[in-house]
Amino acid sequence: MQESCDAGSMKEAVSRVRENILAACKRAGRNPEEITLIAVSKTMPVTAVREAMACGLSEFGENRPQELRDKQAEITEPLRWHMIGALQTNKLKYVVGKTVLIHSVDSLHLAEAIEEESKKRGVVSNILLEINIAGETSKHGIVPEELEGLVRKTALLPHLKLRGLMTVAPYTTVPEENRPYFRKMKQLVVDINSKNIDNVYMDNLSMGMTGDYEIAVEEGATLVRVGTGIFGHRVYPSKE
Repeated sequence: MQESCDAGSMKEAVSRVRENILAACKRAGRNPEEITLIAVSKTMPVTAVREAMACGLSEFGENRPQELRDKQAEITEPLRWHMIGALQTNKLKYVVGKTVLIHSVDSLHLAEAIEEESKKRGVVSNILLEINIAGETSKHGIVPEELEGLVRKTALLPHLKLRGLMTVAPYTTVPEENRPYFRKMKQLVVDINSKNIDNVYMDNLSMGMTGDYEIAVEEGATLVRVGTGIFGHRVYPSKE
């Protein structure tokens, strides 16, 4: 039985995020229905996911395939799960056919591995290509100059559908600083769409997290990934 969402902190947090998205859409002249809010539930227990479900959320993002597997074993309701973290090919069995969208494809090698796993399972996987838009050495993703080449090669894989792009913008305490990066991401989508490549449907742009999702929405995001803004600060296990 799903727990009810009381008038506590998560309900208030979800309402605040939704209101901020609406306000950003109004400023940018966008339709709020174009925006999907993904609750990033990494490291959060099943009880927290169920509380978020009770607050009306149904799209959840996970970073680790094993954590996705474990949560899906306990939560059987028809949620829409997204894989948003870096992927190793030996973990694809936990992801392919079990998520609505894989956001973090950053190489032809990974795309080909998803193709093989998808073929084996008899499914077509929706994917996004991850762009390292700021060129940070600590981040995954390809540089923009490599995008068209990877798009054309990925488009040839019959069990994949390329649905758009994703980026993780630099961490900043001044969200406005990330506006140029989000604007470049939108332009990349426009540029690829203008080439009319077969089997490429660039209708998704995954960008913006707790600190900057309003700016991302103003600049064209269709998927925003909010974790701390919904669940609060995470407590990571000690490495000791």
